Amino acid sequence: MNAGPRSQRRATRRARARRRRRNVTLSLAGLLVAVAGAVSLGYGHGDHPDRAAAAGQGRTPAGGGAPETPGGSAGAGAPHEPAGTLTLAFAGDVHFTGRTAGRLDVHPALGPMAKQLAAADFSMVNLESAITTRGTPQAKIYHFRTGPAALTALHDSGVDAITMANNHAVDYGPVGLADSVAAKHSSPIPVIGIGADQAEAYRPFTETVNGVRLAVLAASQVYDLTNSDFRAGPSTPGIASALDRPRLLAAVRAAKAHADVVVVYLHWGIEGENCPVADQKSIAADLSAAGATAVVGTHAHVMLGSGMLGPTYVAYGFGNFLWYGTSPYPHSNDTGVTTLTVTRAGKVTGARFSPATVDSHGVPEPQAGAAGSDILHRYGQLRSCTGLTPPPHG
Repeated sequence: MNAGPRSQRRATRRARARRRRRNVTLSLAGLLVAVAGAVSLGYGHGDHPDRAAAAGQGRTPAGGGAPETPGGSAGAGAPHEPAGTLTLAFAGDVHFTGRTAGRLDVHPALGPMAKQLAAADFSMVNLESAITTRGTPQAKIYHFRTGPAALTALHDSGVDAITMANNHAVDYGPVGLADSVAAKHSSPIPVIGIGADQAEAYRPFTETVNGVRLAVLAASQVYDLTNSDFRAGPSTPGIASALDRPRLLAAVRAAKAHADVVVVYLHWGIEGENCPVADQKSIAADLSAAGATAVVGTHAHVMLGSGMLGPTYVAYGFGNFLWYGTSPYPHSNDTGVTTLTVTRAGKVTGARFSPATVDSHGVPEPQAGAAGSDILHRYGQLRSCTGLTPPPHG
């Protein structure tokens, strides 16, 4: 685990353990809530009382509905999962620049969708940005950066970990990279996929939650300047690269030897393409064979399909989430939160997608009714080009 100073990590781990022990004993009678627009592809709802409250939502595990259709009984909730079961929530690309820069002063920074992330036992997004005020813009078109306050803002929005293994983590060169690594080391939440050297960049975040040993890794498969010039080496800082497939697979196998559930969050695919390319399908198959319970990711700025590849849940693209501008692709504002239920045996027993739209301020807003149905319909159609099968409904 790489969440900052060792004493802070121990304190955080003990606090989380106390909260989760309390959660197990909660009465089931008070666990039903109304969450408009949440769509159930499965079941299981974790809860962090303190994080949910910090996100301005109180204790609100997400509600259900029919598989891949808007919840006709939106507000039907489910009890906290039993020991040995875990909920994982994922969303897409986030940064604090342009129209979203001011979100650092808004609570929660991620808006109303924060409650979907805070409700899970573990949640994660991709921070598409360097964390620096210094450095030199690299030879590329777009440059994104923010300050360390972004990490606190994400923590307070119910996010448990972020990945920085992406093509914008080193937009400001070696100086910006040094600042990003320093910010990681003092972060209130784990930052994975980047590090002072190869060992750190590929090191998983690990934690035992509700009796389930979880390991999460991250890497970038994008062919770009960052992956070419700023890939972490044996003694040099940088990002974890999925282009070094043997190293990534070895890291996954090592994590699987000690964890019940292994998640790999990738930066992958082609911008604007809503079907996975051959490299995505190939590495997803290899990661599944190496023991990954789930392989998920971002980069295309549009959503891609999701489903099961044998025993492994694969989501080829979550799209934009908190985003500085409108991407020039059809339906690039479609987004949402994906919540998986997994067991100690590493089995995915349910998947749920809660639809949202990136609004004119760059904030993901939950969608219900006809708008939610439209997003769900488009999202469901995306599976047809993936080769994946539907995930379990519960």
